[in-house]
Amino acid sequence: MNAPADRILFQLKTRGPAETLALAGALDISRQAVLQHLERLVAGGLVDHLDERRGVGRPRRIWALTPAAQARFPDTHAQLTLEMLDAVRAEFGEAGVQRMIVRREQATAKAYVQAMASAESLEARVARLAEIRTAEGYMADWTPDPGGGFLFVENHCPICAAAAACQGFCRAELQVFREALGPGVSVERTDHILAGARRCAYRITS
Repeated sequence: MNAPADRILFQLKTRGPAETLALAGALDISRQAVLQHLERLVAGGLVDHLDERRGVGRPRRIWALTPAAQARFPDTHAQLTLEMLDAVRAEFGEAGVQRMIVRREQATAKAYVQAMASAESLEARVARLAEIRTAEGYMADWTPDPGGGFLFVENHCPICAAAAACQGFCRAELQVFREALGPGVSVERTDHILAGARRCAYRITS
């Protein structure tokens, strides 16, 4: 994403709603230039705003993505995945779907554990996990948590349609993280896209 408009969409996707000046600073362009791009995005139905009043003075204008903008960050093979889930459910029942999810979970966990082999500290493993998940389309990031441990964030879910149709995918994801990050590590989901949050977030502690 190199065009300023695409960079604005990416910034709002990964960092959440923002004011004009914050977007200008993040993109290193002028406030006026940001406003011009925002106007085009609003006209295209990709961005909307709300005016937030705090005390006296002019209200603060906060920009955010619209639901239509999510199509710019695609759900990987969504229709095909849903059709395959329906086919497995029709042939083997709900138990068959769960067996498929468990097999996928085991294969993914094995691959992640192997990728973590050279990461000795928890911080290094969290960073490696973010790299892996970003490569898979989850737009992952992490930061130290002021309360201790780390905050791991996935700003996008490329299998959202499948996860919405079968909650087992989300349960399996949490278990994969716990296995990949090693024994004695706690992984707690604090935000969930399927529950209406902007992102999926996890608190990781040891």
